[in-house]
Amino acid sequence: MLQVDNLEKNYKQKKVLSDVSFQIEQGEVVGLVGENGAGKSTLLNILATVIKPSAGQVILDGMPYKGNQNAMRRHIGYVPQELSIWEDLTVEENMLFFEKLSWTKRTKEQCRELCLNMQLTQWEEKVSSLSGGMKRKLNMAISLLHDPKLLLLDEPTVGIDLKSKNEIGKYLVDIAKNDGKMVLYTSHDMNEIATFCDRVYVIGQDPFYLNLLKANDVDVEHLAGC
Repeated sequence: MLQVDNLEKNYKQKKVLSDVSFQIEQGEVVGLVGENGAGKSTLLNILATVIKPSAGQVILDGMPYKGNQNAMRRHIGYVPQELSIWEDLTVEENMLFFEKLSWTKRTKEQCRELCLNMQLTQWEEKVSSLSGGMKRKLNMAISLLHDPKLLLLDEPTVGIDLKSKNEIGKYLVDIAKNDGKMVLYTSHDMNEIATFCDRVYVIGQDPFYLNLLKANDVDVEHLAGC
């Protein structure tokens, strides 16, 4: 279980997050939505151990982040909005390169299977020739090389076609339900969020997303104090 208690983040005099508390159970896909600037990316960066909170604590499967950040990174997969892949290399070369940096070692066949599981079949093609959806899938496959317990995704389907969105959404549900992973991801596509997420947290003061999701009978909760 991921447990977040009274999390705060300040940048000098600006408070970005305040009193944020929630939890995610094993096997859940949870959405995080809100207006631009509400603190979604900041929250994901804290959960990914990229930045430290100003106050509060995060606990993953009974282990607090504080004092254990290097150990926690072995259990976290993070997919930021910006693609972190080598455009001039093939899908195969990208996967094998990042596998060498991973804590969990995989064979070439296992790397390829990761890609095939999310309908990424262009194994020998250069990344520069791939569609936006295929690049997003590769980025996600790389984040799963070390078999993390917690997968964090910041707008993983932004700017891609509906088919790829659907395939990514179904894959996230599959690895949560069948592999017991915890998945937290942000999106501005409310239909996608409503379709694939077990629950949704709304961050920020604008009631638009909260009201919209409630009107569509989505299990939604506001993260107070943001």
